[in-house]
Amino acid sequence: MPFFNPGPVVRTTVERAATALAGAGVDAEIIAVCDGATDGSEKTLEGLLPGVLQTVVLDANYGKGRAVREGMARASGALVGFIDADGDIPPEVLARFVERARETGAAILFGSKRHRESKAEVPLLRRASSSAYRLLVRLLFNLSVPDTQTGVKLLRAEVLDAVLPEMVEERYAFDLELFVLAQRAGFRDFVEMPVRLDKRYASTVSARGAGTILSDTLNLFWRFRVRRGSVRGSTPAG
Repeated sequence: MPFFNPGPVVRTTVERAATALAGAGVDAEIIAVCDGATDGSEKTLEGLLPGVLQTVVLDANYGKGRAVREGMARASGALVGFIDADGDIPPEVLARFVERARETGAAILFGSKRHRESKAEVPLLRRASSSAYRLLVRLLFNLSVPDTQTGVKLLRAEVLDAVLPEMVEERYAFDLELFVLAQRAGFRDFVEMPVRLDKRYASTVSARGAGTILSDTLNLFWRFRVRRGSVRGSTPAG
């Protein structure tokens, strides 16, 4: 669970996630990764859920991708997931993700705003830009995932073992990198899951933010085009 300056809500999100997973009979560990927060939010987790919660504090704000990788590297379960700590996606969804993973054996389950059962108020301009980005991803990577960026995903441990050594992205392209590496490793069973977003999007996407997303995506494409190698230790599956 990565976080950067969320305030005390991070404690609430951790508690809700733990309660939901325990209620579903899931024996879970929670790894909260502070990505160089400056608001003292990591202190709100002190003494919380002994034996369940591990808090990792990074020495600087590197980006969500680094924070998630640091947490996943410490995970030990058969299923490993991540969710944003700000609570905009209700953490109770994790229980349903685990249930669905057990039913399907899917390589990756991913939250999607485009799922017909999702509840998210997304402005028209945001929907248009997301559609354009989805088309770009399909063209560049031959990846048919309707929403790579929503902040909740769950994957099998063997998928993580295959992709984590190759992951380097620290910002917006982290989620996309996960899917691309998994696909290159032979995993293609990606299951779309509905989500509810408890926030309203801004009516526009900043030019700077859109430019950064595009730059990171193109850099990722260039990296894979130049390397052309297979993922170390990969075995097609899923």
